[in-house]
Amino acid sequence: MYRYILLNKPYNVICQFSPNGNDNPTLKDYVPIPGVYPVGRLDQDSEGLVLLTDNGLLQHRLSDPQYAHTKTYWVQVEGIPDQDSLEPLRRGGIILQGYRTRPAKVEILAQEPTLPPRNPPIRYRKSVPTSWLEITLTEGKNRQIRRMSAKVGFPTLRLVRVSLSLTKSGNFSLSIEGLEPGQWRELTQAEIKIISVIQS
Repeated sequence: MYRYILLNKPYNVICQFSPNGNDNPTLKDYVPIPGVYPVGRLDQDSEGLVLLTDNGLLQHRLSDPQYAHTKTYWVQVEGIPDQDSLEPLRRGGIILQGYRTRPAKVEILAQEPTLPPRNPPIRYRKSVPTSWLEITLTEGKNRQIRRMSAKVGFPTLRLVRVSLSLTKSGNFSLSIEGLEPGQWRELTQAEIKIISVIQS
């Protein structure tokens, strides 16, 4: 039987099991299960949902952009964007290292989301206000959200992946709800049943 693990990855944890030559913690420090690997990647300085499995077909289906599975992030940025300033993200077509981005779903959150404090905390500058966005992508290029937000003038300060859709329509998603940073759980039988359907 395949294993499916949902981890809330803390800040500064490398999204791999093998060390990278320094003292940064890796997934091995949090998930004591051999043979599972992350579906996609989450940068060392990003936090949140990582799905781990030994099911290679699922890894491919959820990581390949052609299947357009959505990933949703809460993003703290410098400054207070208005709707017009976010339109380039929504339209897509931002050029990042020769790659043209797909349209993204971007909403301004009315209030700061309920998240545990980051360790270490982000740098605060009294003269620069911050705000929170909810950004949903159907792709996941290297440091894409950070590069996109910087392109439109609102650099990312904190980035948390909060959900991953298991279906292309996005009507069934995994989320980090109920998991503190560093905590993990196995998928429920109902969630595994959905996975078996999308692979059939």
